[in-house]
Amino acid sequence: MPMKISLALGRRRPLSRQTAWGCFTTNLALPGFGSLVAGHATGYLQALLGIGGLALTVVLSARFFGWYLANWSRLQGAQADPVETLSELWGAVRWPLLGIGVFALGWLWALATSWAILRSAPANEPAAAPPRLGGESSKTGSGDAQVPGAG
Repeated sequence: MPMKISLALGRRRPLSRQTAWGCFTTNLALPGFGSLVAGHATGYLQALLGIGGLALTVVLSARFFGWYLANWSRLQGAQADPVETLSELWGAVRWPLLGIGVFALGWLWALATSWAILRSAPANEPAAAPPRLGGESSKTGSGDAQVPGAG
């Protein structure tokens, strides 16, 4: 039987401070995914902007580098007009910069959502009691822990 994969969000629940930090760092690396883990529907758009911006940047940068290598000698020539060269260079580089801008928009939005997630998590959680060590002596209540080989 094939496994079902669902992109539906569950109910938003209160997050522990540790989980909120996990969502924060996930959003820093992969915009939108930490928001989705925290149950925020805006994570879908953030992820779309992040992945779409990355894809645009990669594809359009490859196209830009191809154009730049094809025009290398003409752009580096001493007789080239600097204003015309910069104008032509801007025409070629603006599209990869658009992809970087789209990614940055998704990343900044995810950062703002992460900050809100972190602020909504309780700052002081009761610490979980650590497990007792010492085997049988802790059950008898003698308080003396037996360390093997400490004779």
